[in-house]
Amino acid sequence: MNGFLLVNKEKGYSSNEIVQKIKKKFSLNKVGHLGTLDPDAEGLLIIAINRATKFSNYFLNSDKSYYVEIKLGKSTTTDDVSGEIIEEFEVKCSEDEVKREINNFLGKSFQKPPFFSALKYKGKPLYKYARKGEFINKEPREIEIKEIKNISYKDKICSFQILCSKGTYIRSIARDLGKNLGCGGHMFYLKRLSQHKFNLLDAHTIEELSLERTIKIDDFFKDYEKLSLNEESLKIFLNGGRVFLNKDISKDLRIYSEDNDFIGLGRLENSYLKHKQLV
Repeated sequence: MNGFLLVNKEKGYSSNEIVQKIKKKFSLNKVGHLGTLDPDAEGLLIIAINRATKFSNYFLNSDKSYYVEIKLGKSTTTDDVSGEIIEEFEVKCSEDEVKREINNFLGKSFQKPPFFSALKYKGKPLYKYARKGEFINKEPREIEIKEIKNISYKDKICSFQILCSKGTYIRSIARDLGKNLGCGGHMFYLKRLSQHKFNLLDAHTIEELSLERTIKIDDFFKDYEKLSLNEESLKIFLNGGRVFLNKDISKDLRIYSEDNDFIGLGRLENSYLKHKQLV
């Protein structure tokens, strides 16, 4: 059984805990996730099982969308509701000011990661340093906010939906929004709605999951053109050789045997096909 499961993660579990639960539930050897979701967050978590784990890196760069709630007036150590309050402010900003500042995040910018994150320093996650009171500053990283919609503001809580590039920390947006408004802020609630072309609406809780719901590996690459190889060409391809094709294009392809078995991904360059990732 090789493929992907769409999990509707509940609050209170780390992404790794979900991985271990699925491993145990289905007695699987290899399980991984395609992008961390904080314990206090909920929503879509894509799980790769068995040989599908080989393809995980193709999705770590994918865009993600979230429903976000940010509470103004308080800054916390973790930039979310789980942290200790470090500063409190009076909130005087208007709804128009809040909406304007939220929309200012649209486009490309450089974002400073939160101290409590899984990013590593000297081989150790930042959150392990932060828990001991050591706050490591990482260089700001370029991110892109592609869409913000359905903004509302009531009782010091602003909510909206956001579509963002890889590496975006919503907790950092909450922190920076509070700073820009001069009143502090932290992430109050977070739900991941989508990743790549997959949606929370198609996900299931751990209890509802079954291996019958597994999405085949090649279904994740439906935007790649399909190519079937004959036995001779397939042997060359599998052994890492280059297969000549009478095409002069550069593109990614889904490769199949003549029996329609999915073999892996290939790339065609200068009329030669070579493999990118095999099942």
